[in-house]
Amino acid sequence: MINNNRDDRRSQFKKGIDADESRRRRTETTISLRKSKKDEGIAKRRARVMAPATMMANDISSSSAPVVYGHSKRDKVFTTQDIPSLMEQLHEIQQSGVMDGDKLKSIAQAFRKIMSVENNPPVHEVLNSGALPYLINMLSLTDKPLVQFEAAWALTNIASTDQTAAIVDAGAIPALVQLLTSASADVREQSAWCLGNIAGDSTALRDVVLAANAMQPLILNIIKPESTSLFSNCVWALSNFCRGKPQPAISQVESAIPAIVDILRGDNEDAKVDALWALSYISDGGEEHIDAVLQCNVAPLLVEILGEESRMLTPALRTVGNIVTGNDKQTQAMLDADLLHKMQFLLNHERRLIKKEACWVLSNVAAGTEKQIGSVLGRYGCMAHVAEMAEHATWEVRKEAIWVVSNVATGGNKFHVQSVVECGAIDSLCSVMDINDTKMLMVALDALESILRVGQELGKDYCSFVDECDGLEKLELLQEHQSDDVYKKAVEIIETFFGCEDEAEDENLAPALDGDTYAFGIPQKQIDEAFEEECPANGHGAAPFATYNFAAV
Repeated sequence: MINNNRDDRRSQFKKGIDADESRRRRTETTISLRKSKKDEGIAKRRARVMAPATMMANDISSSSAPVVYGHSKRDKVFTTQDIPSLMEQLHEIQQSGVMDGDKLKSIAQAFRKIMSVENNPPVHEVLNSGALPYLINMLSLTDKPLVQFEAAWALTNIASTDQTAAIVDAGAIPALVQLLTSASADVREQSAWCLGNIAGDSTALRDVVLAANAMQPLILNIIKPESTSLFSNCVWALSNFCRGKPQPAISQVESAIPAIVDILRGDNEDAKVDALWALSYISDGGEEHIDAVLQCNVAPLLVEILGEESRMLTPALRTVGNIVTGNDKQTQAMLDADLLHKMQFLLNHERRLIKKEACWVLSNVAAGTEKQIGSVLGRYGCMAHVAEMAEHATWEVRKEAIWVVSNVATGGNKFHVQSVVECGAIDSLCSVMDINDTKMLMVALDALESILRVGQELGKDYCSFVDECDGLEKLELLQEHQSDDVYKKAVEIIETFFGCEDEAEDENLAPALDGDTYAFGIPQKQIDEAFEEECPANGHGAAPFATYNFAAV
């Protein structure tokens, strides 16, 4: 994903951490953030309780409204006990060869009502009855849109459960895709709803839907919606068409991006939220995916959303975060849209996950060019706030903030490093040196090593900064760490920047009063321990070490 030129540049300053870690794709952060269904939206939706107004009107105008089991179809409460009778009616219709639209509609309606209960819908019982092939066949009755609608509704209820694959295995997808171009807007909406549920079940079923060429007719319903309800449901289905890992090929979803951008320019907030999630899924890929998003001039729209509190904030920020994991040019596109102007609002946000995402975004910007690093540091108060969060925020936020500090310290020039130190970087890095997270320890140690090296070059006593915040003591304790990498890095930093050879020489050469004499040289006890093998008694023939005593006057 990352081009070779940038890898070469970054490898020059990334030592203890793999270069790819400097600009990270979402891995462990994705897992925790995407557990929040209220932010991301629900992958599956149960079908509506009431039929749309147009269908209700058509129903009322029917001159032959059927009565099932002696009750009005609106009063009848269907249960699993009615399934045998419903199946018997289906067999009779099949044997007669006459497709009675009213009867078929009533039967399909009865099945979807049976499966419309809120808790534990009896989908298994319906499937075991053999009703599924009949419901799918009803989808092809183009001259009977009411039957198609009720059948699609029943299938939608099945698709909202864990039995979604049964619909696919029975061959329903081609018929559902065909219904996206039905003359009836309600039929189109219900088929989109069902396909959205199928695509939201798993990536395997999503790919089956996409392979059936469902994307283009779905987009047409978004571009020219006949109703707000149709528009909203199609946009939601679109988000599921783009959702999941492994991702769809960019060729399967890129045609949706212009429609998504148009949605973002509109005023339907529900649709905008779903469209932003779709955009976040598309952008969460390689440079090819990110380019496809940026080519539609979406960057200014995303940045504008970041400055306001709304339900759109999380998916917009996620999309921006995905974009800045791309190459330097792609990152610059977001900076040119004035991304950094919104960061203070995001870093101060009351929601922990927004703060975490904001730091993640900054960490990837700080993994870019020196100019981009300078942009982060040049935003007044931004870096100082990040350094403070790296020391005092909750661990999830601290972790991302430490990445920001580390990427500046290891990727910036010496003036950038000096600037980040002035913002409190050393305190932040030392504060995490006693955590039980080997990876983050290495991130902090690499950053500290880079800072101390620059300190030497600039004649800055950064070592005393480390000592003052108990960093040296923590480094010494890390020499006992179970990770060899942490141990070696801690030893290397201590020996390179906190060596005490001069102090040891002064101490050994200082005269000490030994009785009536002053003793110069190395104490005999140290000689015995350090050079035992060189003593004549061990047969090596080396000259003995001893102190030289001069009588005191």
